[in-house]
Amino acid sequence: MTYAAYLRIYEPVSAFHEPDRSRWAAYAASSDRPRRRDALAAEHAESLRRVISAPQAVVPDRESEHAYIRRADGVTYICPWQTRLRCLLGYGRLVPEDGLLLPGAIPPADDDQAVAAALAGLEAAEPPGPSARLHILASVWTVPLAWFVSFAAAERWISLGGGPGLPSVRATASATRALVYTTPVARARRRVARGLATLRNLPPEFDGAGLEPLRAADDLADVGRWLEEFHPDSLVELDYGGLVYLVSDDMLSGDHSVAEIRAAIDGAARGECELAMAMYMRAHSRWRAFAEFEQAN
Repeated sequence: MTYAAYLRIYEPVSAFHEPDRSRWAAYAASSDRPRRRDALAAEHAESLRRVISAPQAVVPDRESEHAYIRRADGVTYICPWQTRLRCLLGYGRLVPEDGLLLPGAIPPADDDQAVAAALAGLEAAEPPGPSARLHILASVWTVPLAWFVSFAAAERWISLGGGPGLPSVRATASATRALVYTTPVARARRRVARGLATLRNLPPEFDGAGLEPLRAADDLADVGRWLEEFHPDSLVELDYGGLVYLVSDDMLSGDHSVAEIRAAIDGAARGECELAMAMYMRAHSRWRAFAEFEQAN
């Protein structure tokens, strides 16, 4: 399983246009789709099959038919996997500005023209259509601190099943190991807006004391713009994904990054600089340690 965390948007099925609305409603009711506890492992297995195929299918020809499903208060919520779109955007980040790939770069040369054309089509869509709105953001080896701002400590759900080490694809519900936060997107937008206002009005003593206010504000503004792209009745979910297998039960249980970032923002808003910096540095140090696992891999 990939050591990555995910920020996902779940839109109510009613927010999709036809024929997608009917298709997703039927998919959610299907007994053949991956169950929620198995969906991440199923998504990774699908990616692995593409990578080991000959030739490699780095960018799928078709968009994935799968999605993550949530149900709350009688409403069905959909988060499409969007595998092709995510692969296209990932490929676009790898292409140099001159558009020339290095010898041996992926995807294979036969696919370059088709992928480049698809990327050009995405860039030409202003504003992007519903199918081009990315419902899933991923971060390998760490969680960006800006992601925590959307949530509150009470919105955490944690399960310690499975333990450190590679997870079993056949994990049962009782064996699931996960740490997830979920909140309504309207609430997340308000928290991000408040966080942005605080960061943009920090006193000079914060600058250079372990925090880069301008960079932090830019990162949080990116999250805010992303949240604004979706239906106001959506849900936003932070899933620690495969990162939960890097640490012990005690370390995972003791991870209160959302509460620490909230305390840092509240402290800064009240002018309590020492408290704000202490809470920020506690979260920053934890996730810097996570990122260092990549060097040890």
